[in-house]
Formats: sequence, structure tokens, C-alpha cells
Amino acid sequence: MKNYIINKTREFLRFMVYILLPLIGGGWVGVSCNDFLTIYPTDRIVAEDFWKTKSDVEQMVDGTYQSMLSYDIQERAIIWGAFRSDELIKYSAYSDNTLDNIEGVNLLPTMKYCNWSAFYKVINNCNIVLNHAPGVMAEDPEFTEGDYQVVKAQMLALRSLCYFYLVRTFRDVPYSVKAVEDDSQIELLPQLSPGEVLQHCLDDLAAAEPYIMRTGAYGDWRDKGYFTRDAVHALMADIYLWRAAMTHNKSDYKQVIGLVDKVVAAKDQYYVENYTKSVTGEEDDSLHLYEAAEAFNMIFNNNNMNSHESILEWQYNGQNNSNKALENYYYQSGNEDNYKSTSIVMASSLFATPKKDGTQIYISTNDYRFWNNVYGANSDEAEQLSIRKMVDASGNTVSPILGTGATKSNSRQFKEFRQNWIVYRFTDLLLMKAEALVETAADSTDAVTLQKAFDLVKAVNDRSMTKNAGDKLVFTDYGTMASMEQLVLDERERELCFEGKRWFDLMRYSYRHMTGVNINQRLADTDAWPALYNPMLKLIARKYSGGGGEAVTYKMKNETQLYWLIREGELKVNSLLKQNPGYQIVETISKN
Repeated sequence: MKNYIINKTREFLRFMVYILLPLIGGGWVGVSCNDFLTIYPTDRIVAEDFWKTKSDVEQMVDGTYQSMLSYDIQERAIIWGAFRSDELIKYSAYSDNTLDNIEGVNLLPTMKYCNWSAFYKVINNCNIVLNHAPGVMAEDPEFTEGDYQVVKAQMLALRSLCYFYLVRTFRDVPYSVKAVEDDSQIELLPQLSPGEVLQHCLDDLAAAEPYIMRTGAYGDWRDKGYFTRDAVHALMADIYLWRAAMTHNKSDYKQVIGLVDKVVAAKDQYYVENYTKSVTGEEDDSLHLYEAAEAFNMIFNNNNMNSHESILEWQYNGQNNSNKALENYYYQSGNEDNYKSTSIVMASSLFATPKKDGTQIYISTNDYRFWNNVYGANSDEAEQLSIRKMVDASGNTVSPILGTGATKSNSRQFKEFRQNWIVYRFTDLLLMKAEALVETAADSTDAVTLQKAFDLVKAVNDRSMTKNAGDKLVFTDYGTMASMEQLVLDERERELCFEGKRWFDLMRYSYRHMTGVNINQRLADTDAWPALYNPMLKLIARKYSGGGGEAVTYKMKNETQLYWLIREGELKVNSLLKQNPGYQIVETISKN
């Protein structure tokens, strides 16, 4: 027993040194945050001694997922995916020149949001596990080939998600599958085109698919906190949808449809096997969506439990990994002793009183989401509204029948801000399929395909409406490809607002109408960039009540303006990197 305790103590201490201390420090000790692919163990001897048991591997896998919970990554999920779009604005009383510049389309290479190092740290963690895990099979008989294949699949999937974020944000990015564990292993890497990086991701996900666990196989939080087969299919569908928008390739849209169908079938099978009836109480409901009156609470609160509609959520426990970025940006900024009673960003006035002319997000006061996603809904004069989704203290669903929105409260604890971030959920996938179906329609006379797309949108929309609402969607109002495309885009905004999706949705919308896009060529290798789709720019500009929208239409001219610049420090470290050429950089950046 004494030897057992000693061995377990040593195992724990090795783990603490190897993974927890670097994570607590926000990065690996002794390394500049600007260095490229900088993530090093603090002690190489410990590293060599660590990879001995199945438990060592499991701890490193968990630690790699934990590294996705960093403030920097959550912050960028909000800024990259939502703030640049039409749904968010900076709170008017909050002073932040960087956010002001982003809203004015004045991106600079010194901005903190141009820093991609947090994602490359996770990528390198994945590579470290992939590098060492095979050797553990020879050290520990309990770590079998099957165990290794599951671990490998996990790391391939998580790495692919990180690269997908980077491609959508920077377009041309360095790609590495090698683990960097000391300074002798650092390589200067050039950027690859998105076509190359996305193909690597799809290949890795295809390799992971046979070995990844089915949803429900873990029987605990990992069913939604780790990559499962449904999550792999969701990410593959998302990547195919992105690539199809850039290339206009219908075969990729068909891949999206097939992958979403796999998720729908797997979800239905799971509930057939585990429930006597659908969670909605309908025997023939193959989608198993929550009822409107309970959806908000069950998806975004649910007593801090994972929603059955979620596919992948980052798991915050509110103690050693509180979701501080979500708290600061959506709830209240500051710290425990000196907090500000409002957030950094707010919902734009587009979320105020519904209108059917396309100028507002919601078109009906019978929509539960209108009342629940923001505070102060149904305001005619509000130019900015506080976000309620994911940060409300009560989680109670507000009924449209009451005809009044929720009043903002700051009663939620600042400490232990336990709120998961949803990466993928079921309705997101349904609307991905609807988007793909519209693009596979032969033309506006292909009523069969357009009807299929409409039915999916209607399923998502109907579940959010009051029973017997007289203003539900009608197919004949959206009988063309163009109007159906717009319907899908609008429904994604109503359903997924503030979840880090909107800017990427608008990018796909623009790409589908752009000509001359070369997914296999880097932006810096040409000076002929395709023009942006003007209706997309108008959607972004409409969040400004004054003349601020003019900056969007005036400054955003071509494909280069869709992407962020590479942070100045990265260019100094890696001489092979080429800056996004769409922005005029006044200051000459020297490279070492």
C-alpha cells in the first residue's frame, strides 16, 4: 500500500509539472507569447519520464481539451465569429480603442485579436499527444491499440477544429503536424492556402471517424465535452460547407447533406434505444427538439448540464476554469472586487421590435427567441440591448404570451462563472443542411429541393414559436433560390445569434456570390482579388444607426478585407510569413 501511494503521488506530481502549471500560467513558462508555435514543457526530464501509463495519456488528452478553455480562445470565438458581424456592437460607455477600430474597419497588426498563438498551443498539444501516445502501448499493457486509436482520433479532430478556426480568420496559415517540445525542434513554416489546410483537416477527420466514440458511449460529460462521432460529422459538414462556398462545388454541398443525415440518424437511434418516446412527447418526432417553452432554459442553462441538443460544448466547471471571457464580454466586465455592471459588447438595435421588412432580426413577437435572447426586447428606441443568452442568472424562459421582455439583473455570481460554450448543436446542423440544399437546387424551379430546405428551416422556426401562431413561415413566400438562401441566413441569425457563427455565415454568403476566388492560392501571391458581395456588406453596415456603416461599404472592397492581419510579432519571428496584403501598413515591419 505504501509503494502504491508513493507511485500515485509521483504520477500526480509529474502531471502537475507537465500540464497544469503551464495551463495556469496561460502558456508555457519562459516563452514569449509572440513566438511562433511556442509551447514547451518546463522540464524535458519530466517529459521523458511521463509517458509511461494509460493514465498519463488520459491526463494529457484531458489537459489538451482544457487548453481550449483559455480566455484567449473564448475571447476570439466571440470577436472573430460575432463582433465583426451585424449582431454585436461595443457598449457605448465602454472605452476600448481596439474595438472602436474594428468597428471602423481599421484593423492593425498590433491588435491583440490578431494573435493566433492560443490556437497553435492547442494544436501543438495535440501533436505532443500524437507523438508520445504510441510508445505508451509498449510501456503499459492496459493501454491497448484500441485505446490508442481513440486517443489519436480525438487529437486529429481537435487539431482540425483549431485549423478551421484559423483558416476562417486568417485564410492562409502555417500548418504543422510535428510536436515542438524544445527549441531545437522549432521550424519556420510558410503559410499554406486554405485549400491545402482544409484538405488536411478533412483527411484527418476521415481517419478519425471509424475510431471515435459514439455519442452516449462515455456515459458522462465527455459525451458532449469530447469529440464524438456526431461532433466529427458536424465539423466535417462545416468544413465542406465552407469549401463549397469558396469553390461553388456542388459535390461538397452534397457531402454536407450526407453528413448531417448521419447525425440526424444517430440522434434518432440514440433516443429510440434510450427513451420510450421522444423528448418532445411525439412518437414520430425524428428530430427530438425541445418544445419552445423549455428550449431556452434547457439549451443555455439546464442547471449547468449539457443539453441533449448539443453536439460539442466546452466544459467550464466554474472553479478552476470559469468562462471569464464570456462573462466579461456578454455579462459584466471587470473583476470580483471592482466589476462594471455591464458587458463589453451589446446586441445591436436589430434585435429590437420585430419587423417583416428585413430590417430587424426577428419578424414575429410570437418567437420565444426574440423575448429570451436579449434583455429589454420589444423596445422601439433601444440602440443597443444587453445580451441574455448564456449569461442570464435565472435561465427562466420568457413567454411571448406575457408580451414583455426580461429585465436585466446582475445577480449572477461573478465568481465561479460556470457557463459552457456551445461549439455545435443540432439546429446548427439542420440549418447547415438547409443551406447546402438550396445550393444544390437546379434552379428556382426545383421546388422539390427548395421544399426540403424550407422544411428544415420551418422545423427550427416552428419549435420557437407559440402554439397556433398565425405568422409561421409559408413556403410560397420563399419560392426562389435567392429568397430561400436569404431565409436560411436569417434563420441562422435568429437561432444562433451570439454563438460565434454570424461573421462566418456572412463570409460564406459573400463567397457564394463572388467570382475569381482561388482557394489554392495565397492572397499574398496575387494582386487581383475578387470583389465582395455588396448585399453582404449592407447586412454588416445595418447595425449602425448613424453613418458608421459607411466605413464598411467604403473600406471593404475585396476578399482580403474578410480576414485579419497577422500579428506584428509573428512576422518578426518567422520571416517566411506574408502579411495580408489588403491593408496598407504604414509602419515597416522588420523581420529577423
